[in-house]
Amino acid sequence: MADILQNGISLYHKGDYSAALAFFLSLPEDSAEQIDNMNLAYYLGLCYAKLERYDDALLYLEQVVTGGAELDRVLQCRYVLAVIYANSGRKKLAEFELNKLLESNYRLASVYSSLAYVAWKQDDVERSLDFYKKAIEIEPENATALNGMGYVLACENRDLTKALSYCKKALSKHPDSAACMDSVGWIYLKLGLMDDAFKYLDQAQEKLPNNEEIAEHLRIAHEN
Repeated sequence: MADILQNGISLYHKGDYSAALAFFLSLPEDSAEQIDNMNLAYYLGLCYAKLERYDDALLYLEQVVTGGAELDRVLQCRYVLAVIYANSGRKKLAEFELNKLLESNYRLASVYSSLAYVAWKQDDVERSLDFYKKAIEIEPENATALNGMGYVLACENRDLTKALSYCKKALSKHPDSAACMDSVGWIYLKLGLMDDAFKYLDQAQEKLPNNEEIAEHLRIAHEN
């Protein structure tokens, strides 16, 4: 049954998410009996998520989670759902999915990092730092956890030297990450090292010119 979907699956794995989505949506109605609907929902959900069409993604990802798909796919889709919920402000739903993942021991460092992010967005600083600490204990090289820990410490003006160490380590893992560049620049700003602050904040804005948080950090830097 997977053969009819194979061209779309190949496009997805090549990173051509728009073409993959177009293929899946163009499948003729008379081929329904040849299609594994759960497999189709899985790839449609992932394509929509990659293209940041989150409302469409939720429709299909939730089908996979509730429809009796194989466990690995259910867990993967739960994680994507959690990220979408967290980024769209639906924090309780994000926590629900993340706690389900913790029960399954799925990608623990990433799950704890996501829980830390949700806690931070809820202004629960101590809980956020605790989750980031757990993530780093499980996976010391996890760039998301390292950057998150450093950023929260910096925003709270706690141990800026240690915060810089976390974020620079994260940047060394992902040297093209605008988020990591922004964090490093933000900490240099907090330390009063303005040349370094502008260097990294400008690089971050070049990567993400429409990011409001980076723009705000640059605005603050120009006022200092």
